[in-house]
Amino acid sequence: MSQHEPRISVLASFSGAGGVERMLVNLLQGFAELGRPVDLLTIRTESPHLQDLPASVRRIDLGARHSLAAAGALARHLRSERPAVLLAAKDRAGRAAVLARKLAQVPVPIVMRLGTDLSGALAHRHPLRRWLRTAPARRSWRQIEHIIAVSEGVADDTARVAGLPRERISVIRNPVITASLAARAAMPCPHPWLSPEAQAAAPVILGAGRLERQKDFPTLLRAFASLRARRPVRLVLLGEGAWRERLTALAKTLGVAADVDLAGFRPNPYPFLASARLFALSSRWEGSPNVLTEAMALGTPVVATDCPSGPREILAGGRYGPLVPMGDVRALATALAQALDAPLAPAVLKAAVQEYAAVVSARRYLAVLDRVAEQRG
Repeated sequence: MSQHEPRISVLASFSGAGGVERMLVNLLQGFAELGRPVDLLTIRTESPHLQDLPASVRRIDLGARHSLAAAGALARHLRSERPAVLLAAKDRAGRAAVLARKLAQVPVPIVMRLGTDLSGALAHRHPLRRWLRTAPARRSWRQIEHIIAVSEGVADDTARVAGLPRERISVIRNPVITASLAARAAMPCPHPWLSPEAQAAAPVILGAGRLERQKDFPTLLRAFASLRARRPVRLVLLGEGAWRERLTALAKTLGVAADVDLAGFRPNPYPFLASARLFALSSRWEGSPNVLTEAMALGTPVVATDCPSGPREILAGGRYGPLVPMGDVRALATALAQALDAPLAPAVLKAAVQEYAAVVSARRYLAVLDRVAEQRG
C-alpha cells in the first residue's frame, strides 16, 4: 500500500447483520484492493460483518452507542488525524460528522452516502413525524460538501427534500458483487425444497429481508396463495423480524402454510438465491435493493414491485424482470407465473448488473472523495 495516498476516514455504525453494514465492508475491501489507506471509525460494533474487514483497515472505536454521542470523540480524531475527507455511511452519521467538524474547527470535507428514499419511507407517517424526520436531515445535508446516492431515485428525492442542486449529488451503485459471491453461492444449500429433484415437482419462489412493513410480505403471501391454487409451487422467506407471527398466521389463514417456510436469518443466503427458481421482491420502498442485484448476479430470475426507488433502475424499466404496482396481489401473482414459465437466461441477468461490482463501485467512490478533497483543499 502506498503511504503517499491521502488517508480517508469512514464513519459508520455497525448495529446488525443488515445490508448497509455488508455493503460498507464490501466497499472497504474495494478500497483496500485499490491500495487506499482507511480509518474506520465505529459508533457501534455489533455486526458479524466486521470480521470480514481487510487487515489494512485501521479500526477505531469511538466508544459511543449513538451517532450524536460520538461527536466529541470524532472531533478529536479530526483534529489529530486531519483526514483528507470523511465519508459518513448514512444520515445519522452525516449529522454527527457535521457537529464534530464544528467542534473540531478543522476544514475536513464531508461526503455522505444515502441508501434510502426518505420520502418513500415516510409516505405513510403522520405529517408531524415526517417533518420531525426531514427537518434535521435537511439542515445537516446542506452543510455536507457532497452526497453519494445509491440510485437515481434516491438522488432525486434527496435533492427535493434538501433543496440541493443536483450537481452536489452523485449516483454510485452499491458494491454488491464481490469476488467471494460465486464461491459462497456454490456451497451446498441446506433446504430440502431447493434441491433440483424437489423443484422438479414444486419450484421455489424466494423472498428475503427483515420481516417488517417495508418488505410487504403479506402481499407476496397472498400472491403466492393465488398462484398455489393453480399449480404446485413453494415459498421460502429468509429473514427475521417483528412480523413473523403475523406472517405465520396469514399463511395458515390462506391455506398455504404447508408450502411456506419462514426459514429465518441465514448468514450465507447465497445458496438459497442461486438455487431458487425465482426471487420476488415485494417492498413498499427501497434505496437500491442489494438482494435483487445479488439474485441477478447469480443468474436467478426476478420479479419486483415498482417501489421507490431502486427496482426500476436495476431492472431497466422491466427489461430484466417484471415490475408490478406495490400492494397489487393479482399483478404480482401474474408476474410470478410469467417469470416461472419464461425465465430470462442467466447470462442476460448477470450482464445486466455488472455496474454493481465491488471494485467498480470502490473506484467511483474514490474518484468522488478525491475530487471533494481537492476542491476543499
